[in-house]
Amino acid sequence: MNKLLPGIAVMAAIVVASNILVQFLILDGLLTWGAFTYPLAFLVTDIINRVYGPSEARRVVFAGFVTGVICSLIGSQIMLQGDGYQYPAVASRIAVASGVAFLAAQLTDIFVFNRLRDGKWWRAPLGSTVVGSVLDTALFFTIAFSASVTIFSSAANDEISWAWDIVPIMNVGAHYPLWVSLGIADWIVKISVALLALVPFRILVRQILANSR
Repeated sequence: MNKLLPGIAVMAAIVVASNILVQFLILDGLLTWGAFTYPLAFLVTDIINRVYGPSEARRVVFAGFVTGVICSLIGSQIMLQGDGYQYPAVASRIAVASGVAFLAAQLTDIFVFNRLRDGKWWRAPLGSTVVGSVLDTALFFTIAFSASVTIFSSAANDEISWAWDIVPIMNVGAHYPLWVSLGIADWIVKISVALLALVPFRILVRQILANSR
């Protein structure tokens, strides 16, 4: 277990940082700073998978999941003030969506990585992260914001009703609910980070394997 502690610590730090940075909007509200830190979770999962295998990678993922649940519980108890009313820092729908999307996407990443691990070095991390990112984005934004999801209470829907505003997609296209633009922008960042992360993946895997010999 000691060999996994650095990976667990980094994964937990990414989850905590993303939960904090998601509060800070950029690009007219299309993105948050958390969108740039969250995809690094895939990098951590892939490095652990390559070096130690899928079982150990799943342990790191579950540690990140537990950290995320704790962050959501804390955030749901913090009340913010805006436009004359109070609202939780973490809406209940967003908390549920975050946990489901993280766990499903990371476990899928591990599965896809294993299917590709014997190919060229870049295929497994890139392919698994692309698939995981698509699943993560689809699950999170659908569960968190889509009006077609009717399992939540009216109070939970009220917390995220701002995401139903009809706006030009990505501020330039046809009109859709705001959350669709948020999802597209988020996915573009995830794919961009996946490509950039190939460099640290290659370097860190080599370094860890060299130090373990």
